[in-house]
Amino acid sequence: RCKNLSVSFWNSYWMLPSDVCGMNCFWEAAFRYDYMKTHPSEKMHLAVVACGERLEETVTMLRSAIIFSIKPLHFHIFAEDQLHESFKDILEEFPYEGKVNYTLYPVTFPSESAAEWKKLFKPCASQRLFLPLILKNVDSLLYVDTDILFLRPVDDIWSFLGEFNSTQIAAMAPEHEEPRIGWYNRFARHPYYGVTGINSGVMLMNMTRIRRKYFKNDMTPVRLQWGEILMPLLKKYKLNITWGDQDLLNIMFFHNPESLYVFPCQWNYRPDHCIYGSNCKAAEEEGIFILHGNRGVYHDDKQPTFRAVYEAIKNYSFGDDLVHSLLQPLERELQKTTHTYCGRVYKVFIKQLTKSIRDLYARRSKG
Repeated sequence: RCKNLSVSFWNSYWMLPSDVCGMNCFWEAAFRYDYMKTHPSEKMHLAVVACGERLEETVTMLRSAIIFSIKPLHFHIFAEDQLHESFKDILEEFPYEGKVNYTLYPVTFPSESAAEWKKLFKPCASQRLFLPLILKNVDSLLYVDTDILFLRPVDDIWSFLGEFNSTQIAAMAPEHEEPRIGWYNRFARHPYYGVTGINSGVMLMNMTRIRRKYFKNDMTPVRLQWGEILMPLLKKYKLNITWGDQDLLNIMFFHNPESLYVFPCQWNYRPDHCIYGSNCKAAEEEGIFILHGNRGVYHDDKQPTFRAVYEAIKNYSFGDDLVHSLLQPLERELQKTTHTYCGRVYKVFIKQLTKSIRDLYARRSKG
């Protein structure tokens, strides 16, 4: 690994502080690109569920996935019928360059219990629970909420599939890093995973393993498969759950902890990681990898740091210079947010983004 070989080159080109480079410099990025070319793998599958006013937010998430990713992507977009034409019109204008495909699906639930699933939490939210049963020919899948932004290639989170041990079927991040502000450990009226529960806004799944697994549970001594366990869980806990399908996943992995791979917090960085003071140490060291703007923070003035990142990616035009059209304007906006707790650590919002842009230009130079 090289440490300072290309720092002066990048700093003179971008006029950015040298401390953002560290060990991750030009030649390391070029080596990684060579590895990707000589070790091809299957297409990456990404799923999202969009209802109501989530069209723009979903499109912005998809844009962030396209900008940096290396291997081909296939988007599985579950949306209300009235949104399908808008998605088609927008996605057909994306510069795919043969690397991105998409499939649009209606939002559907088991017919005998559709009404219950629809009203479980936010509209359509529980659709994610049925993805292993609907996408029967998809081996592995990354599900994300609409309010997700990728600040590094999807390839990097996808690679965690190769780190699963023989019992692990899915990966998620903890709901909280700091138990003193945790929701599940203070308020939950049902079982939950680990110390502070898990957040399902970013969920990597080996769906072949999910479909094959028999799950331990607290309803019957007999283990149940994925399609058999969902409705009984809902019936038992529907009066005790607050966050809908996420709570059901917490209950499921409470009883089957060996089945979960846990991401570090920078793979699902939310306002809770900074609004009470910085409490995601991994992000402080390496930057934010995936930004999760839950509670609508992309669209109000409560967390201007999150909104600035969202607006920067939404307004970026494919093909424009990423440094001058995305990174530098974003840093200027982030510097205006230092009156907030999240704004005080605004550099974690651009640390990984800076590296991702450098890596992208390194790949282009190589290719």
